[in-house]
Amino acid sequence: MTSQYEKYQQLDQATPNTTSTWNMYGAGVENIGKDNQPELFNVPEPADNQLLVRVDAVGLCFSDVKLINQGSSHPKLYNRDLRKEPTRLGHEATLTVVKVGEGLSGEYKVGERYAMQPDIYQNGKSTAYGYTVPGGLTQYHLIGPEVLETDTGSCLLKVSDELGFAEAALLEPWGCVWASYTQRRRLEPKQGGVMWITGQADDQIAYGFSKGLEAPATVILSNVPEAFRLLVESKAKNVLIRNDINAGNLEQAVAEFTDGVGFDDIVVLAPQSADELTSIAKHVARRGTMNMVGKKPVDGLVNADVGRLHYDYVAFIGNSGVDVADSYGEQRNRCDLRKDGFAVFVGAGGPMGQMHVQRAIELKDGPRQVIVTDINDQRLAEIEARFASLTESNNCELVTYNPINNPVSLPEFVESHSKGKLADDVVVCVPNADIMAESATFMKDDGMLVLFAGVPNGTLAPVDFSSVYLSNAQYTGTSGLTIEDQTVVMDNTVAGNIAPAICVAAIGGMNVAKDGIEAMIDAKYPGKILIFPQLEDLPLLGLDELAEQLPTVANALGKGNTWNIAAEKALFEAYL
Repeated sequence: MTSQYEKYQQLDQATPNTTSTWNMYGAGVENIGKDNQPELFNVPEPADNQLLVRVDAVGLCFSDVKLINQGSSHPKLYNRDLRKEPTRLGHEATLTVVKVGEGLSGEYKVGERYAMQPDIYQNGKSTAYGYTVPGGLTQYHLIGPEVLETDTGSCLLKVSDELGFAEAALLEPWGCVWASYTQRRRLEPKQGGVMWITGQADDQIAYGFSKGLEAPATVILSNVPEAFRLLVESKAKNVLIRNDINAGNLEQAVAEFTDGVGFDDIVVLAPQSADELTSIAKHVARRGTMNMVGKKPVDGLVNADVGRLHYDYVAFIGNSGVDVADSYGEQRNRCDLRKDGFAVFVGAGGPMGQMHVQRAIELKDGPRQVIVTDINDQRLAEIEARFASLTESNNCELVTYNPINNPVSLPEFVESHSKGKLADDVVVCVPNADIMAESATFMKDDGMLVLFAGVPNGTLAPVDFSSVYLSNAQYTGTSGLTIEDQTVVMDNTVAGNIAPAICVAAIGGMNVAKDGIEAMIDAKYPGKILIFPQLEDLPLLGLDELAEQLPTVANALGKGNTWNIAAEKALFEAYL
């Protein structure tokens, strides 16, 4: 006998004439829907260059709160009048193709399943599904060139039939998490770029530059040793001597040589002053490098732009030898968690933080000890319960910490549990510069600080740059994802390496999507809220409520009452 789930997958049901939709008409939750209800619109026919898709599942994401608060002033809406041209939330979506426009018949087929990659660039302009392009909080909608013809091709990822709808929808947030541990920074001198090398007038060290000097179009030297000047002139394409440039007048030099965008690469020989490094760091171009080569620590902490670390992928690298080139390259500059290490996840009680923790626990050759911090005891208790079987099967110890009314500070807590060795890796999931700065204090000298949560560019935090060149400390951050990141997550899911849906804490149907948004804002549930648009009348339920409300679904949950395909199948049997 064919199950309701299988019938649904096989498109046995006829496409309805209308689609239930939560449009957004302005800033504020009150402007989602009409009269606090979804609206019914006619299901459209696709043009030659369009697909008609059915939305199967949508994850609610806290990043939408910025859009809800700002409305048309959100950067990705470009001040459009939402009253006349509304948008829709729902960028974590999985879709099934229902109809194919004639011009796309060779590329797409009815019944194919896709996950959305929402970060879109067209002719260099940044847009996004669920923002500029109305998203998945509807039952059926059209997809055309705005998604299928971008600077990187189609933003649809074909989904393996082995994935459930929840798993497919969650490829997007999981892809963002996975991207955090991939190398987004440029770690070699930029081909055709502008490099500035600055040193100390009295420095007598015999520096080398064994490779990479042929890449920049221009190299500017300021107060470098004479022998090093001769070396650079013998290797670089175009060398300018400008001993008048210093940390105090860098803005003029940046305007003169880079049209104000910043140096692609900066090399600082024998750094001494934290204030100078603070000034210099401000003038590294987006995706630029600042390479420090020295043997002694500077005289204090550097006020680093932690916003640019996250959004602009600025690389702060260095070494304590004499060859400038030794600082570059992926072999020296790691981006993933240390094998058998000690990792701390700060402010990681929310859905995305939980994904970081889960990845660390399940990661082959990952950390052996994990500390998770949050200010919500319910979330921490849920993490302990949800991941208990994972930590046991992966030989990993998990400890939770709440700073509220705790007599022991987090740095003291980390020092105690690491037996004084401190953390190999610290991942910050809360957008707060003070917390970011504190997090760097309980990291090992050769540790890695990952800034997953973004703060605005220009937000400064005091950090120890001396450890970058003396001990090879890493400061990294990422924003967004690519379709390749989602593919890696899908492949790992199919292989059984990760279970993306473990983060699900509540489910609901189309009619309660707005309630789900409000619950997300209020952090009502200790994990991800998932909406199934086709199950219109499904109430908003925490997984802990299923035993009473939907016992057949509750009985299908995994260990620790976690969401899985079996529970999804039971849900469709009960509610479709």
